[in-house]
Amino acid sequence: MKVVYASLMGKTESLVKKLGITDAVKIEDGSEKISENFLLFTPTSGSGEIPEKVGKFLASNGSNIKAVLASGSAGIHPDTFAFAADVIAKKYNVPVLYKVDGAGNDCDVVVIKKLLAAWMSK
Repeated sequence: MKVVYASLMGKTESLVKKLGITDAVKIEDGSEKISENFLLFTPTSGSGEIPEKVGKFLASNGSNIKAVLASGSAGIHPDTFAFAADVIAKKYNVPVLYKVDGAGNDCDVVVIKKLLAAWMSK
């Protein structure tokens, strides 16, 4: 299973690097194609929206998504914190594995690594 991610301000990309994932596919503009199952790491835009390039990517690759992890700002948007994960999970009927504030901290990295280990073996 592949990890696919988008990053708007560098925080999601920083998290992927902290996790030691070296073969992740980065969504640059949404035109990317992936034919295998994937876990999606996405930021949240504005007040709980899916970033445009992520929506475009999912429109042509959504049948392969198996779970979603999202970042957001709990301090700025407490009511819609990492809400892109909820929107994607509902639309594609997949679980939300984790929500992280910004680029995450050391505790987040430990938890996400454990979650990924379990999911990557599926």
